[in-house]
Amino acid sequence: MSVNQESHLLLVEDNSDIAEMLCSYFEARGFTVDYAGDGLTGLHLAVKNDYDLIILDLMLPGMDGLNVCEKLRRDAKDSAPVIMLTARDTLDDKVIGLSTGADDYLVKPFAIAELEARVVSQMRRNRGEVTRELLSVGDLVVEPSTMVVHRQGKQLKLTPIGFKLLVILIKASPSVVSRQELERKVWGDILPDSDTLRSHMYNLRKVIDKPFDTPLLKTIQSSGYQLALSDNNE
Repeated sequence: MSVNQESHLLLVEDNSDIAEMLCSYFEARGFTVDYAGDGLTGLHLAVKNDYDLIILDLMLPGMDGLNVCEKLRRDAKDSAPVIMLTARDTLDDKVIGLSTGADDYLVKPFAIAELEARVVSQMRRNRGEVTRELLSVGDLVVEPSTMVVHRQGKQLKLTPIGFKLLVILIKASPSVVSRQELERKVWGDILPDSDTLRSHMYNLRKVIDKPFDTPLLKTIQSSGYQLALSDNNE
């Protein structure tokens, strides 16, 4: 696995044992690594310096990783890839982490070789060596890796569950996705009550369809939902 010998990483991790291990490993692999043990120091370093990638722990003293990442993206306009490290492994936790602007999410404990592979992959992607996936139906465009959604050039704000539903539907388009499949892919084995999916689909339709002239999200009676361009809008 080759890397640029001048690659500059920022590690923000309050566990000194993990931090020492990661710093030693990546420096031995040819990286330059800056280190911060709390969120505020990490944010200061990230704003002050240019990094090829930031490895960011979720639970940090001073300011947690979610707030650090959000401030980097929203206030500092920092586009360096962020890999978030956390002991939380539920779907909602992952979606929340990604929605703040993280590019990848790795659950502790992890194999250090896997982290390195993800670091190299994200750096290549950020340098344009890997094309980011764009999904579209009509004038609706979704970029799963950054959780950004546009329609007619306007960025749309979705809930984490709404975004997950949209990605499932746009990947399947123009096929119909059953209610059962949507529930299973979003909630797994612990299914919500019968009205939960309907409520999320109603809110999703309000965001991606209501402000625009052409509806894309369709309810197919007794079958499920479809995201497609057609004249048969229901």
